[in-house]
Amino acid sequence: MRCFCVLGPAQAGKSTLINRLAALESAPERTEIGDGLALTRFSFFGEQWGAIDCPGAIESLHHAKRALLAADIAVICVKPDPESAVLAAPYLRAAEASGTPSLLFVNRMDETNARLRDIVAALQGYASHAIALRQVPIRTDGVITGAIDLISERAWKYREGQPSTLIEIPDSAAEREHEARDGLLEELSELDDWLLEELIEEREPAVGPLYEICTRALRDNIVTPAFLGSAGHNNGVMRLMKALRHETPPLSDLQNRLAVADDVAPEQLRAVGFYADHRKHLGKLMFLRSFDAELAPGAPLAGGALGGLVEHTGPITPGEIVAAAKSDHLKPGHAYSKTEALTPPSWLAPAPPMISRALAPMREADEAKLSMVLGKLAEDEPGLTISAEPGSGRPVVGAQGPGHLRALCVKLQEIFSVEVETRPLRDSYRETLTRPVDAHYRHRKQSGGSGQFADVKLTVGPLSRGEGFQFDEVVKGGAVPRNYIPAVESGARDAMEHGPLGFPVVDVHVTLTDGQHHAVDSSDLAFRIAGRMGVGKALADATPVLLRPIHRITFHAPSDYSGALSPMVSSLRGQVLGFERDPAANGWDAFHALLPESALEEVGPALRSATQGVGWFDHRFDHYEEFYGKEADKIVSHRKDEKAAASG
Repeated sequence: MRCFCVLGPAQAGKSTLINRLAALESAPERTEIGDGLALTRFSFFGEQWGAIDCPGAIESLHHAKRALLAADIAVICVKPDPESAVLAAPYLRAAEASGTPSLLFVNRMDETNARLRDIVAALQGYASHAIALRQVPIRTDGVITGAIDLISERAWKYREGQPSTLIEIPDSAAEREHEARDGLLEELSELDDWLLEELIEEREPAVGPLYEICTRALRDNIVTPAFLGSAGHNNGVMRLMKALRHETPPLSDLQNRLAVADDVAPEQLRAVGFYADHRKHLGKLMFLRSFDAELAPGAPLAGGALGGLVEHTGPITPGEIVAAAKSDHLKPGHAYSKTEALTPPSWLAPAPPMISRALAPMREADEAKLSMVLGKLAEDEPGLTISAEPGSGRPVVGAQGPGHLRALCVKLQEIFSVEVETRPLRDSYRETLTRPVDAHYRHRKQSGGSGQFADVKLTVGPLSRGEGFQFDEVVKGGAVPRNYIPAVESGARDAMEHGPLGFPVVDVHVTLTDGQHHAVDSSDLAFRIAGRMGVGKALADATPVLLRPIHRITFHAPSDYSGALSPMVSSLRGQVLGFERDPAANGWDAFHALLPESALEEVGPALRSATQGVGWFDHRFDHYEEFYGKEADKIVSHRKDEKAAASG
């Protein structure tokens, strides 16, 4: 079976295009895979085909990337509007990064007055490979009524509900056709010496060799050919399918691409796993594309045995896509030999999470189950991260956006019967002191028998930002025996956990200067208590100040939107650091800024709005800065109220 995937933004008409392609000669068979992915099987000219329909939501781009693992070729379906080219930018970037040969289909051309050359020029701004027009439209009174193939120079007139009919090239389109064809031949001549010589000698190149050059350029992933049509009216669909039939690379090319990461022989690969779905009563289903004619249930695969197949009978043919149950040792995103799973290619890595939430089960009895289920899903779900919230220990889920998070919650409830509630994460505020102070604390307790006694004198002062906690001692004469000094340090560290403002304390230097001990009543516990209480007293007297966390954030967005990011950062109380061209993709910028952690909750929606949904960001903690004013006072007051409520 030969296989292609269809990528593109929402509302580009991807599903309609697949339905039309699949219905050209046969009755298609559609299988819902999950998370917006679907597989349509059909036949064309006696060959078996599979088309993977990819979701158009940008939050599901990680699933579209997984589909590229199993595809011989990608069809990037786009809207017929130069202004909408940016919406296709993430899909062009993903296809190029994967090394998957791609065709471009400008859909719904009947709905626009835009010139095709302008649409392609706008798309070229986001593509590293040359986009070469293979057709130009025929317009009658401003309406597209057909198309001209630039290789064969044959014109076709669209007929509603019927196959297109062959016509002479209209005089009104002849000049544009010659201009576009010259541009295409010039582009192709850079790839072939024979064609270059033909053009230099002003000879008309033969059509057959031209198609061969186009096929080779596509297979070598040098050129992205562009076609046009309207899937809703079945216009241009047959031409696209014929291009797929003649120019789609063989299955061995996919094996070669996948084998590069681990430098293994391509023929050793038996299958690639591109998606895992968890279903109630069935468990985990692993969706695979086979490379091996001997692959069958029970066959060795990645060090285990392939489980039984769902809704499949007969042998597995090379190139076929199947769903295997009871194959939990298989993880999506990997190609497999008999004995191992290859390293996932680097281009498969999803964007960092755009939203993070702490999860809590609605029923306490589901605490352990929730952690177990999230661990399973994180192994198979690209774009999903699982961590623990400091303090509460609650699981924290990082998702690609609100839609991705909602889908996860639905999956937890409907498949695993775990209902959860979500809440934003607490900001990791800290506090520190602003001046050095001396403190003296004596711990004495007598309750019958051995008592407790420890006396410490301390100097507590601030450190430079980011230096953490330091402890020294300058005790002389054994006033505090050396074996008790580590206990004093432990007590001082205990005091750092909750400062006078209610937050962990950082950037503090504690020096033990003197003290007293008792030969009978002193102990490690007594000196630890004395250290904690003494430092606590000093912190309260040292004019504590609130610190807010600042993150360094990098926005990845099309260059056209870089100008909109500066005011966005300012509105989020951030600082712009600058931007640069993104070396990983044409037409993209990497925009750097500093933002308070409290603004991260707003970044995702603001960035989506500023970039029509296609931008994404990553961030990391950078430093703490002192925080004053009414907002700081409000945060401290809220923390005190929380503690009072917890203790009450």
